[in-house]
Amino acid sequence: MVSIGNFFFKYRNIIFILFYAVLFVPSPPLFSGKLLGSDFYIWPIVLGLVITCLGQAIRGATIGLAYIVRGGKEGKPYADGLVTEGIFSHCRNPLYVGNILMLLGVGILANSLIYVAVMMPIFLFIYQAIVLAEENFLRSKFGPGYDEYCRNVNRWIPKLSGLKKTFSGMHFNWKRWILREHTTQFIWLCGIALLLLLNYPQLDDRDDRMEALAISLGGLVLVYITVRYLKKTGRFTDR
Repeated sequence: MVSIGNFFFKYRNIIFILFYAVLFVPSPPLFSGKLLGSDFYIWPIVLGLVITCLGQAIRGATIGLAYIVRGGKEGKPYADGLVTEGIFSHCRNPLYVGNILMLLGVGILANSLIYVAVMMPIFLFIYQAIVLAEENFLRSKFGPGYDEYCRNVNRWIPKLSGLKKTFSGMHFNWKRWILREHTTQFIWLCGIALLLLLNYPQLDDRDDRMEALAISLGGLVLVYITVRYLKKTGRFTDR
């Protein structure tokens, strides 16, 4: 399983993009009017947005409180140090938990039975393999310290006790959150806009939806370019 995880880790960014693209593949509906009536579309919209926004909130809290520098090295798991504070004191893989919820939420928002019933289990298997590969690396590098951390903190299920103390006892670096997360947020928000405006004709007529789509995507592109420019020129930093 570790070797499988190392393979997926090397191509994890490409895999994430591919999974995101499947959102737009035609699928039998997860929710249908036959079961829920004419207003059935409210269910995937509300439920999907709540879950995907929760995922982004978890990622944001993780990055803003105690960001972990673990981007990999030469296509393999790598870490300079063992981070056990912030959200990492409640869950060993909060960024991955956030990713899972983000994709599950947009899958529900897409009202895609294939995505939720087929793609998400595959995605969970891939992440489990990646985590096992990372744990193998961390255990070999940090030894007993990492074993102690694993005994106290769950791999997947966040520990909610003490969460208020974590937030009150640390400074949330919102600039770091924006700088580290703006590309992910841009792709995520564009996906949400596309799914809402293309998949739900009930929300408005076609002409208005196309105009709203153009305005939404144009606004997101403008914000993204602005953040990228400020970052590149050093006018916006996390210090």
